[in-house]
Amino acid sequence: MRKPVPAVRSSATLSAALAASVLGVTVAVAPAAHATPPIETCQVPENPSWDGWTNYSELVRSLHAIERRSHGRVDVEKAGRTTEGRTLWRARAGNGKKVVLVTSAIHGNERTGTEALLQILNRLGTSQDRHTRALLRQVTFVAMPMVNPDGGELNRRANVISWDQVTDRFPQLKGAPKAWYHSESGDGVAKPGFDLNRDFNPDLNYVPKASDLPGEQTDAGFFLSPESRAIRDTYVQLRREKGQVEAYIDLHHMGPCDRLTSGPQAGKLISAAIDYPPLGVEDGAKYKKDWPKLDQDKSRRYALAAAKGIYGKYGMNQAESAIGRYVHPDEREYAGQGRSALALNGTGTVLFEVRGQSDDLGEQHKEVFTATVRTGVESIMTGVATGAADRLDGDEFFTLPTYGWDAPKP
Repeated sequence: MRKPVPAVRSSATLSAALAASVLGVTVAVAPAAHATPPIETCQVPENPSWDGWTNYSELVRSLHAIERRSHGRVDVEKAGRTTEGRTLWRARAGNGKKVVLVTSAIHGNERTGTEALLQILNRLGTSQDRHTRALLRQVTFVAMPMVNPDGGELNRRANVISWDQVTDRFPQLKGAPKAWYHSESGDGVAKPGFDLNRDFNPDLNYVPKASDLPGEQTDAGFFLSPESRAIRDTYVQLRREKGQVEAYIDLHHMGPCDRLTSGPQAGKLISAAIDYPPLGVEDGAKYKKDWPKLDQDKSRRYALAAAKGIYGKYGMNQAESAIGRYVHPDEREYAGQGRSALALNGTGTVLFEVRGQSDDLGEQHKEVFTATVRTGVESIMTGVATGAADRLDGDEFFTLPTYGWDAPKP
């Protein structure tokens, strides 16, 4: 059971420098020189442009260019292949014992994370500062910056795969009902596919069974798509090599016009929301017998590390710092999400939800959102590297602002 929620702390306490507690140095909590004022309007164009986001072919070129510039610091390799034949890529930097795995664009129209990960990889591959070199010694950072390129090329949420293609791969499923998270079309595109972020199972050796179908929202998924299997295989390989994957961060987008309802930016448009695994009542109590490694407090500590890092860099009143808790009533349960399945295996997992998919906001506020995500990911990575994130009070996560949903009562 979750511990009682403490009284809300002051903004000064909440923004106390993660640069001191995580970065290991004393840094004043003040807006960065390039910080931007809060965003005042939310305009959703009828046909927003998304050409400014990195597409698949540009991603491939960028990853290999980073690899070349890094002179051996960044290693880019194939992780799998989509149904439409696109290679799934992962990039690795550092060789420390603590593994941080990050995925982005599992929903194809959610693109900010790709930009942030390319920037992080470039920094890890080329920066000569002492902090970066220390990170590379302490952490193994693995990024999968576009895990649904088929959906991305269509600017839609789902991947592309027909149920017949699924049963060709898994003939034991012929005649069974379709998985509940498979659709014949999506986002105005008449092609079948999955919501990939429902296709995960905590049993990393799970083989799809006809008797488990169609399943439902609260159930684990079935690893039916090549993209989810590529993420699982990467996780398993890292765990086999290092013994444990310490942190998993999943980068997403949310609705376009939500406003914070508490905190110093109450009434302002949210830039990003963060969360820990949604595993039902009493912090996933029903899972703990079969999955004793589940540590919800660790996930909250890592999410809090991201928030404090953002506040410490930008201050409390800049657009980059308009962050809150993602919608998470106590009963919310999605066992088939990647962050849930990997948390049940003992990994601390964090969700980032940036405001507005590319098919509603287009490229609006791209720089602000990318800066928020990049800083949050880097703060988690640094907190894991130094151990500072594990010294945070996970219950302080509950003092972060909400954005209009009913927060669970203590």
